[in-house]
Amino acid sequence: MEKDTFIFGIYPVLEALRNGKEMESLFIKRGSNGELFDEMLSLARKMEIPVHMVPIEKLKRMTQGNHQGVVGIASHIGYVPVEEIITTAFEEGRSPLLVLLDGITDVRNFGAIARSAECAGADAIVFSSLNSAPVNAVAIKASAGALMHMPVCRVHNMVTTVKNMKNYGIKIIAASEKGRTVYTEYDFNEPTAIIMGAEDSGIDTALLKISDYMVNIPMKGKVKSLNVSVASGVLLFEALKQRMK
Repeated sequence: MEKDTFIFGIYPVLEALRNGKEMESLFIKRGSNGELFDEMLSLARKMEIPVHMVPIEKLKRMTQGNHQGVVGIASHIGYVPVEEIITTAFEEGRSPLLVLLDGITDVRNFGAIARSAECAGADAIVFSSLNSAPVNAVAIKASAGALMHMPVCRVHNMVTTVKNMKNYGIKIIAASEKGRTVYTEYDFNEPTAIIMGAEDSGIDTALLKISDYMVNIPMKGKVKSLNVSVASGVLLFEALKQRMK
């Protein structure tokens, strides 16, 4: 991460939060307390910014400046509420297409998925503020700049977000080798959110339970899995093909 994205010191970080400055993460020295830290934590929760309580040695490695026990990493992009993306699409007479990333921690995969999503005309990338890759300079480069053009939504609880999407009439499809529906058999003209999970652990069980469909990508080779960014591209461009008819 580039050093000029760091904001450090109690008052600089607090003022940034008070003014709505987006941050990827907030690092606070373990054991910190007091009104200013309480306000900092409250604002971070409201803005769904991941907070890490760390030893002071971690903060010293991050910056040589007078950090006063807190370092924030400023976001390279702004985030948009999911509800705004959905309502805008419906108001414009379009069928929303969203990509939900569950536990994608590799920044290059994150960026590559965003690139495919933007090229395929998806409305937004949605990811959890917990256990996810940061949208940093590496992710933006891997996306070929796509992350600077398409909306990105950061949410605190993916299960709650998915349930809210279903209330809007969004169909939730989970990409899984356990799926009984081949991805080409799904009607992507429907308002759709595609969930992509981490390559090692897959999609969280709680999300699978509330999904409307589980779809698979047929394979013939000896290797029975695809890189998550490649699998995302396969699904997204099937959606584009169907929507262009």
